Amino acid sequence: MGCATPPAYVKPQSDLPTAWQSELPWRAASPNDLQPKGRWWSVFADEQLNRLEEQALSGNQTLAAASARLAQARAGVGVSSASLFPQVTLGGRVARQKISANRPLTNYAVANLETTQSDFSTALSASYEVDLAGRVQSLVDGAVISAEQSAADLENTKLVLGADLAFNYFNLQAVDADLDVLSKSIALQRRFLTLATYRHDLGATSGLEIAQQQAQLDATLAQVDLLKRQRAVFEHAIATLTGTPAPRFSLPARALPTVFPNVPVGVPSQVLESRPDVAMAERAMAAANAQIGVAQAAFFPSVTLGPTVGTDSNQWESLFNAPSLLWSLGVSVTHTLFDGGRTKSNVEFAKAGYDVALANYRRTVLTAMQEVEDGISGLLALERAHAQTLVAVQSAAHLLQIATDRYEGGIASYLEVVSAQQAQINSERQAAQLAGQRLVGSVFLIKALGGAWQAPGVANY
Repeated sequence: MGCATPPAYVKPQSDLPTAWQSELPWRAASPNDLQPKGRWWSVFADEQLNRLEEQALSGNQTLAAASARLAQARAGVGVSSASLFPQVTLGGRVARQKISANRPLTNYAVANLETTQSDFSTALSASYEVDLAGRVQSLVDGAVISAEQSAADLENTKLVLGADLAFNYFNLQAVDADLDVLSKSIALQRRFLTLATYRHDLGATSGLEIAQQQAQLDATLAQVDLLKRQRAVFEHAIATLTGTPAPRFSLPARALPTVFPNVPVGVPSQVLESRPDVAMAERAMAAANAQIGVAQAAFFPSVTLGPTVGTDSNQWESLFNAPSLLWSLGVSVTHTLFDGGRTKSNVEFAKAGYDVALANYRRTVLTAMQEVEDGISGLLALERAHAQTLVAVQSAAHLLQIATDRYEGGIASYLEVVSAQQAQINSERQAAQLAGQRLVGSVFLIKALGGAWQAPGVANY
């Protein structure tokens, strides 16, 4: 342990609530719920989503870059750790040289002579910095912590990637469900248009009913074109996330699932252990703390041992004879006497960097709490709204049937039928959209809870 060590690092404690502001019938997590779940997206029981997620893990370039950064950080640990050991070098030299007779004299009583001779030499040298001030150890600690931070960054990239893919996937499915509703509505509207035309041809109605139904049909067809454009955007995003060129990628339309996953939620303090971005922010604090030790070490002398052993001879045959042996043992001590306050400023800079990391950590924790609360309250609201909308769908279908019967019986205007059609379309589209939002909301909550991430081991590199 060196003379100057960084301040003892203590993981900061956050003032966290003991429970979420959830409403019944929200289910709290049981102990088994908190066990590792592997691929978190499997809770949606969608084989196509599972395949896309696995494809993204192997083909996404953002994830590939994060993996490369982790490999760099782990290699950096090896570079820093090497400073804890002596550096040994082996060298040799073979030269044929001529010395000038006209070189400056070193002794006025002896004349210089011209000589031509060979020089053969070998040298085995070692250099070792005695870590009295703890500078090297602080560098090693910082490198290890940075590798841990990169590991958390990789897991966070995986989590964000998986969530982004699921967001786009379920949004695309919601659009498909919306298109399916419009397709059925178009078929119904065309049937009513045929009926209105037939009644007009019989002279039972004016051309107004045909115009009303045609306008309704044209508006619905326009909505289809807009939804197809929206679907293409989601499909192209999925292609990029999976590492596939968008022109070569397509997904068939699939119905929205009718069963929604139940996402278990633990206590708020468990979020700090489950979110990789929180772990990454905490490791950034530890790395900043190690940098304080590096800066403080500059206040102390630097001591380096430099032994050398070798041979030197003007003939190859005698290079390894005892008289050719040479050696040296030296200690180099360097200490800064005056630097204009540079070292002190570097320490203050490192301490300020730690304060920045601390503020970022606390901000990350607060954001995590907010996202989980948003996810819980949002899912509860969406669940209630979806249930009510399903009731509204039934009511709208009943209303359309009554309006149709009244119109065919000649006791109601066609405007009632048009209004009932629009009410049914709106209710069915809203139900499809809310179903998609419930799935997206589940993904958002899983992401807010950290997915299935576990702090990876980083002891061995």
